[in-house]
This record gives sequence, C-alpha cells and structure tokens, in this order.
Amino acid sequence: MTDAPTDTTTADRVLILDFGSQVTQLIARRLREAGVYCEIWPYSAEPARIDAYNPRAIILSGGPASVPDGDSPRAPQMVFERGVPVLGICYGQMTMCAQLGGTVESSEHREFGRAFVDIRDDCALFHGVWAPGGREQVWMSHGDRVTRLPPGFRAVGTSEGAPYAAFADDERKFYGLMFHPEVVHTPHGAQLLANFVRSVAGCTGNWTMAGYRDTQVAKIRAQVGQGRVICGLSGGVDSSVAAVLIHEAIGDQLTCIYVDHGLMRAGESEDVVRTFRDRFNIKLVHRDASDLFLGALDGVTDPEAKRKTIGRLFIEVFEEEAAKVGGADFLAQGTLYPDVIESVSFTGGPSVTIKSHHNVGGLPARMRMQLVEPLRELFKDEVRVLGRELDIPEAIVGRHPFPGPGLAIRIPGAVTREKADLLRRVDSIYLEEIRNAGLYDAIWQAFAVLLPVRTVGVMGDGRTYDMACALRAVTSTDGMTAEFYPFDMGFLGRVANRIVNEVRGVNRVTYDITSKPPGTIEWE
Repeated sequence: MTDAPTDTTTADRVLILDFGSQVTQLIARRLREAGVYCEIWPYSAEPARIDAYNPRAIILSGGPASVPDGDSPRAPQMVFERGVPVLGICYGQMTMCAQLGGTVESSEHREFGRAFVDIRDDCALFHGVWAPGGREQVWMSHGDRVTRLPPGFRAVGTSEGAPYAAFADDERKFYGLMFHPEVVHTPHGAQLLANFVRSVAGCTGNWTMAGYRDTQVAKIRAQVGQGRVICGLSGGVDSSVAAVLIHEAIGDQLTCIYVDHGLMRAGESEDVVRTFRDRFNIKLVHRDASDLFLGALDGVTDPEAKRKTIGRLFIEVFEEEAAKVGGADFLAQGTLYPDVIESVSFTGGPSVTIKSHHNVGGLPARMRMQLVEPLRELFKDEVRVLGRELDIPEAIVGRHPFPGPGLAIRIPGAVTREKADLLRRVDSIYLEEIRNAGLYDAIWQAFAVLLPVRTVGVMGDGRTYDMACALRAVTSTDGMTAEFYPFDMGFLGRVANRIVNEVRGVNRVTYDITSKPPGTIEWE
C-alpha cells in the first residue's frame, strides 16, 4: 500500500480516517479552506503511524458499510484514547457510537438526499452557526441509525429518520453527525467543520500557499542536493506548476522535456516553448514527434488501445531525449493528492480508478531514478493557487484540464492528421467564443468531439456530406463530479454557425448535456 504524504513541518494538522465515502476528499478540501492542513488515510492505519503523525484532531469519514454487520470496519480504538477531539460523520458517527458503548441498528426509515435537522441543544460544534430551536437543511445518506447513545453523550440534533442526527460530548470533545457537512447541500456544513478544527481543536488556521511554497523549495533542495532532475512537461497546470517550483529551488539542475505528440490544442505547443524558455528561462527540450505518434495510431480505433499506444510512445520518446541530455538522478512529476488517495484502496482491493500516467507507487527499477513530487499534497484548485503564487501566466494556471491522450480520445474511431487539424479548428472556435462571452473561468472543462459519422446537409445550393461534431462543457471543482454548463441558445447558435461556416468539412454541431456521476476521475 502506498502511504499518503506527511508534511512534518505542519504543527496544526488533522487526520481524516477514510471508510470509503465518495466525498471524503471534500472533508479535506473544507479543512484546507479553513487554513488547516490535513491528510486522508485509510481507516486501517497503524496506531503507531497515527501516533507519529500526532494530529490535533481526528475525523472519521462516511462509508458504504453497515455498522450492525459483524465484519464492518472499525476505527483503531486508540483514536478515542489519545485525548484529541474526534468528529464522526455518517458511518464515522455510527462506528464511534458502537465502539464507545452505544447501539446502532438498521432502520426502515432511511434518509438519502436533502433532509432537515432540528437543533435541540447547543454544543461547541454549533457555536455561531446553529442555535437551539432552529431547523437546518442537511444532506443525509444512511440506512442505519443510532438508537442508544454511549455514556457521556447527549443529543443535540434530530431528524425525521434519526433521533440522534447530531450528538456531542463536550468534555471529551467528541462529536457525531449523521449528515454530511462537507457537501454544498449542507449550507452551513463548512462552518461546522471550521468550528471543529479551529474552535474545538484549537488549530490556528495558518496553513497558506506562500508557506507551502517555501517549505517545498527547502524540501526539493534537501532531496536533490547536487543531482539532476528531468521533468516531463505537458503544458498542463500540474506539470507546469511542478516545473516552475522545482526550477525556483534548483535552477539549471532541472531540464524539462516536452514531447509534442501532434494531438495538442491549437497553439499550445508554441505557448509551452515560449513560456518556459523565454519567461522562466528553464532548460527545455522540445521534441516534435507528431509523425511518429500519428503513424502509430493509424487504424487504431479502440479508445484504450489509443491511450496505451500514446503512453508507450511517450515513454520511449521521453527516455530517448533524456539519454541525449545525459540522463538524470530524479524524475519530476505533477502528482496530486487525489492521485495518491486513489492509488490505494481504503476499503479493500487495489483501486481501479488511478490515472494511468502517474507512477504514484514509484518508478520501474530500470529507470534508476527517484521521484520528485512537490505537488503530492495538493488538490487541483490548490495547485492553481500555487501557480499564481509563482507568477505563472493565467493562460496556463487557469487552463482547462487536458488528459494526456489529447485529441486522440476526442476523435472516436481512427485518428488521422486531417481529423486532428479539423478538430483543432473546431475546438479553437468553441473556446474562443467561451472566452469572448466571459464564461471560461466559470466552466471547469470545455471541448469539442469529432463524431465518427458523416451527415447529409445543404449549404447554399448544394448538398454536403461532412462530419458532425459535439460540444461539451461541464462545471466542477475538482473533477470528481460534474454537471453540464447551461449555455443559452443564442450562444450555442453563434458557436454552431461559426463552426459550420469557418471549418470546411463540418456541417452539423450538437451540444452534449451529459453529467458526470461520482466515482469517476476523468471526463472524456
């Protein structure tokens, strides 16, 4: 199992023990928004490791298991014996109850989705947020419920389906919430979590990106010493921020290699070279391997085969270029904290969702390099904040995500240079109109897809038999879930009209309103 990172320089740190909830990462996000550093570990973490981490407080997440089942997971008992505040959320509340002497039973009155909690009494968790006698909207997701409190606890909130929707033991600073405060559907949930880590646990909330930058620069210098680092630069946010941060730490000991596979968006290759060579004076190798990649993709139609072909060739070309510059002692990657979390299964079995281009568990022995991963403790939005701290141009920091296979997986069926060029023009018009409308930053990801069909149309006085394309745009914070962006018809009509008029070879445009469910990590 790959351990999550540990920032030993952060004194005020909170530990989140994960029982498998789809929204556990949101707990961490809310805590960091409150200026408190935290990490997510599996519920099965060894007690000695927890002691060494020395958290100021511990949060037990939700999860899919049922506490009444005999083999359901439990928190290490020492969690309740360390003398630090503990907050249980949903399943975490119920296992806390059971482990401390209360009773949890299956219920015929389940609650899923929006619900309301009646505030029965005050507690430190509610101070300044909820008052006794009030009724508050929350988000529930449970089929079991607490039916008897452990000694020392009192009910502070009830709901229609849960007599102990919130309970508290202020003396020991133990709290339990049946609902999920971390999701936006609990309007004041973020304030409850901030109360827990700031007021109850006494964390100062001084975790800042400027401090993180200084800490990582020192760590990189200590790890690398006089060694050489090679970074695979993609032009995306993650690798760009990692490269600039490492360059700040070690200067010319860093060499970036940009492998241009011919499947980037319009103008991006030129942007990468101009930004990193001219603006930041970083040593950059630019390899135009478009002929090699497009030749290898000739006739390949299966999406996964495309991914693997591009991934294999990228490694081969990258290693060729690395050898030309004399190799290196370290390989830099833009691994993010969600990659680390998703690379291990917290509830059994290896994860099947980990992004295939991250070597989260380490590099193959044949590469004889160590990993440098300065973003390993950050979420995507935090990386953008760090990028702005490093004065990276907004065109890169705010750029929509663009997975490694690039345009290849936005061209269902066979990939050709002609199709890639056509899609690039379509995509460029679409993004240009989004920017013109002032919508780019409101959208998490927008792109065009070239559909594998030709349609009959009439243009002017003649018939056409040309390609159709689809447009997608979604809103999200971190890509864990997404909803389609509700463009007005005037915008869609304007974009479609430009594409059909300006891109020879396309005669039909559609807009995809599919949403992205929880549990997936890439939108394609």
